[in-house]
Amino acid sequence: MKKVFCTLVALVLCVTLFAQGQVSTRKYLLSDFTDKVTRVVLTGNEVLDSGLRQEIVNNWTSSAFEFCTVADFEAVKTSDLYYFLIPAESKFKGEEDPGIMFLTLVKGGPEADEGISGMREIISLPLMAAAGGTGRELIYLGALVRGIQEFTLAAMESEKTAYSMDSWFNRSFAKEARMKQILIAQEDIAETVTPSVIERYTDDDMRICPAQEADSAYIDGSFNTLTSYSVAPFMPKEGASYCYTMLFDAEGKNLCHIYRHKITKKAGAGFTADDLKRIASKR
Repeated sequence: MKKVFCTLVALVLCVTLFAQGQVSTRKYLLSDFTDKVTRVVLTGNEVLDSGLRQEIVNNWTSSAFEFCTVADFEAVKTSDLYYFLIPAESKFKGEEDPGIMFLTLVKGGPEADEGISGMREIISLPLMAAAGGTGRELIYLGALVRGIQEFTLAAMESEKTAYSMDSWFNRSFAKEARMKQILIAQEDIAETVTPSVIERYTDDDMRICPAQEADSAYIDGSFNTLTSYSVAPFMPKEGASYCYTMLFDAEGKNLCHIYRHKITKKAGAGFTADDLKRIASKR
């Protein structure tokens, strides 16, 4: 999920994948993850910061962690003693909208002397529209935190995993989708999806429902149930903006399916006809 540029509050960031010319493998570069302190950068948004604090305390077990401000991050970003978990706003080339806020794990080091673009991105997961959340992002924040941690631990053990994030998350869905009830929130459905498409690909065990019903099923830990969440810019630009569609296991509280598509006239923000077809084909 390489991004063109990122902003964190008033701080301009540019988070990319590993800088070109480096010969170390990702597995090697991550070998010290559990030995280093992960600094969680708070945004100044009280609601988001409160949720992030809670989910980190509840779920982060792989390494020591501490919370810090943007100013703290700037002061120590070149230190190789730290990894940083950053809620970072991101735009794709050509977008005018603020874009998407990702939860991003990067590794500190002297490369940051050349700017944040020199830092090594480990993983980024979409959190919400950068222009502002709906509150649903807080429901799924814990699963994103766990996903970042679990993926990074897996990437420490496997070079293949380190370079195939989407496949790693989607692996359980491919095996278990046919056994799960899937609740897709109405507000997660792209406006370009017609009623006939919904009728074709949904049934009693894969259905469209109000967001409150899907989110409540997730919060309640409903057995054998997947629920949806999609992230796109508040005002996406056709041909430039991307949308991320995700499914979460309500009982296990984990991300089990993620897909990205470019927003066009035929494929709007949210689950598209192709998304529904892809999900239905696994059932």
